[in-house]
Amino acid sequence: MDLSLRINRNTGLKGLTFWGQWALAQGFVVSLLFVLAEQETGKVEFYYRMCATLAVLASVPAYTFSGVYRKRDNYLTGLGRLFVGWSMTMAALAFIAIICKADGLFSGQVIMGWAVYGFLGQALLYAPLHAFSKYYQRSRKSEHRTLIVGTGDLALGLAKKLSHLENLPLVGLVSNGALPDLEPGAPRVVGAQEALLDLIKAHDIRRLYITLPLSEAAKIEAMYVDLLDANVDVVWVPDLNSLTLLNHSVKVVDGLPAIYLNESPLTSRPTAALSKSLMEKSVALLAIILLSPVLLIIALAVKFNSPGPVFFKQDRHGWNGKVIQVWKFRSMRVHDDKEVKQASRNDSRITAVGRFIRRTSLDELPQLFNVLQGHMALVGPRPHAVAHNNYYSGKILAYMARHRIKPGITGLAQINGCRGETDTLDKMQKRVEIDLKYINNWSLWLDLKILVKTPFTLLSKDIY
Repeated sequence: MDLSLRINRNTGLKGLTFWGQWALAQGFVVSLLFVLAEQETGKVEFYYRMCATLAVLASVPAYTFSGVYRKRDNYLTGLGRLFVGWSMTMAALAFIAIICKADGLFSGQVIMGWAVYGFLGQALLYAPLHAFSKYYQRSRKSEHRTLIVGTGDLALGLAKKLSHLENLPLVGLVSNGALPDLEPGAPRVVGAQEALLDLIKAHDIRRLYITLPLSEAAKIEAMYVDLLDANVDVVWVPDLNSLTLLNHSVKVVDGLPAIYLNESPLTSRPTAALSKSLMEKSVALLAIILLSPVLLIIALAVKFNSPGPVFFKQDRHGWNGKVIQVWKFRSMRVHDDKEVKQASRNDSRITAVGRFIRRTSLDELPQLFNVLQGHMALVGPRPHAVAHNNYYSGKILAYMARHRIKPGITGLAQINGCRGETDTLDKMQKRVEIDLKYINNWSLWLDLKILVKTPFTLLSKDIY
């Protein structure tokens, strides 16, 4: 698995670029609103002061989401992002005003002038600060000339990532053995490790990345000792490519560096996890209310189609391996379920109604109640029967790691075609790989994209 290098871009120049320009822009728009309001009414009413406060608060997520003040953008692209961010801020304020029935308090002339002149003023402020940011970046560029020790996949991957950072110009690679034959377009090899100190002086290097494997720990230590007097920043990027990493990160624990190889997103980002839970429970409750007639019709159809209960409840593994009961509309005739067997094409156990609701995935709707209970999520790895997990856990690497996040009604694997029976190890292996990819890249935005794409996959030919 590729090691994803996480470089903290929220400090230094990016912090100056975003927060500095944001603070100036918000100071301007707040002052503008107060001036316009005073010209209109002779004083700044409380509701205008509240509007200014909400505008400042709303601009943080709006500008962050829109990518305003990115230092790599040219001026026109930056203006476009600024327009989107400002429009989102104004839309949020309008929504709040309508919900609170406060829109009648504000002067339309004041708000319209604020919206137009607010953007134009921010655009004028953006021009000199954007130019200063570019100048400062170019002036610092020579101060971070970089070498990478190593020529393996990790070194090449790191070089590709550094190429996106304009203030970290890469001079080349340093070979720790025989000079390799690299593909065209790869960074050049400037020399061998034995001549590292000379290379640092010759190329005026200010930062050195070491990407040697863990098996060469003694060589890394000796190299570091030699570099203490070289006036160069030394950064070690551990080669963990042989490990299956899960939501990995690098943190500091009371002054000690710590590499988190395996961590649940629900524990590493509790605030985001809370947002995910609130969003999904709200959507699940709304869906139950809106779909209640459909739920009632399906329940009656299941009841009258064959004898037995309306709902089928099965033990499956949930978050952190805890056993939960997953609800579905019963789609099969009541039968001996001592040996859990996956449904297959033309399965004789499936009823006529069951075949339709399985084909359209309507049998999964009761899992909305599982979401309200907190046992499941709308989006996550699909839960498998306990017996299936016991079977596959010894045959597929990191199979149970997919339970480090709540199971979902839909997931990244499902919208990528991994649905239906997993009658071979290869099919289950592919599903697990996509589930782990979801965990490693989880975000609310990814969840929203999966939810939007899910309806277009419900009629897959692999569902039966």
